[in-house]
Amino acid sequence: MKNFYARVLDWVAAGKPLALCTIVEAEGSAPQKAGASALFSEEGLLGGTLGGGSVEAQAQSAALLSLKRGCSSVLELALDDEVVELEGALCGGRVKILVDVSIAQAIKTLREFQQSLSLRHSGLFVTLIANPYGETPDVARHWIVHDSGLEKIRKSRASLFDAEIGASLAEGQGAQPRLVKKVLPEDGQEIWAFLEPQAPHPRLVIAGAGHIGQALSGLGSLLDFEVTVIDDRSAFASRDRFPEADALIVEDIGRAIQELSLGSDSYVVIVTRGHARDADALRASIGRGAAYIGMIGSKRKVALMRENFVRNGWAKESDLDLVHSPVGLQIGSKTVGEIAVSIAAELVLVRSRARLKVGGAG
Repeated sequence: MKNFYARVLDWVAAGKPLALCTIVEAEGSAPQKAGASALFSEEGLLGGTLGGGSVEAQAQSAALLSLKRGCSSVLELALDDEVVELEGALCGGRVKILVDVSIAQAIKTLREFQQSLSLRHSGLFVTLIANPYGETPDVARHWIVHDSGLEKIRKSRASLFDAEIGASLAEGQGAQPRLVKKVLPEDGQEIWAFLEPQAPHPRLVIAGAGHIGQALSGLGSLLDFEVTVIDDRSAFASRDRFPEADALIVEDIGRAIQELSLGSDSYVVIVTRGHARDADALRASIGRGAAYIGMIGSKRKVALMRENFVRNGWAKESDLDLVHSPVGLQIGSKTVGEIAVSIAAELVLVRSRARLKVGGAG
């Protein structure tokens, strides 16, 4: 499950004192955008990044100090020309970083979030920071899935940001992390809400655990896909061969794909060891709204399979037109590695176009 908060849960469960540093606001040319996070223990960086260089070094120092004091803090950094010259970073702005040493208290929220991801639900992390510039800022976290989660925050301070939370939920995956600042009506104290949209990574389903599937799994993981590998041979679909895969399914390939929930964030690559299994996998995938279906094979094989599908009423011509086959971008690939790269490049291209469409930029 490729999400930083899911990884944070694993570290929190280990019981060590931790400081989660998150950029909640970035102005100008900062090394990272709002939402970038890094997790520190007393030994140093555990994971994530704030862009490295001076920003991350100062955040680490603040994290260690906050861990020693036992209270959270807000770090504000001006990234001026001197920082650029000394660190070689292309900066020149300002960032606000929340240094949260109370993250272990949010373990229930983190588990709710992990459960949502496993069900492939999107939602919103709401981090409330009361008295942000005081000696002891109070940090509270909420996980909200669609409108169903709004009721539970209406009894908390988060209700003050009801309109902004609703707007971010309505925007869905097109929403960007943002910091909202208000004043508590009862005592005039400043309070912030950092709103972070969260969604499961796109799922890459690889039908076939042969050499191409193996090479593609590693690339898919590197490219932030949630990788599921399916094969009917346990010796092939094994953790030894697929250490990066998020899920391994040993079952009849067509049946296994049919049992998966496919949708607009699903990418299916069919690279089985035979035409019959390719056909089973394609039949189980087609017409179910996947963002991408790609199938390996020669033009002749593709044409024969297309004719067979239409003749048997398994798919419409319009559905088959959406299948990328032969699979991958045409880069002159010959070797297993090159073929996997060509497929991965096509996946990135399709995913990028989908993101532009969701974001309204194209």
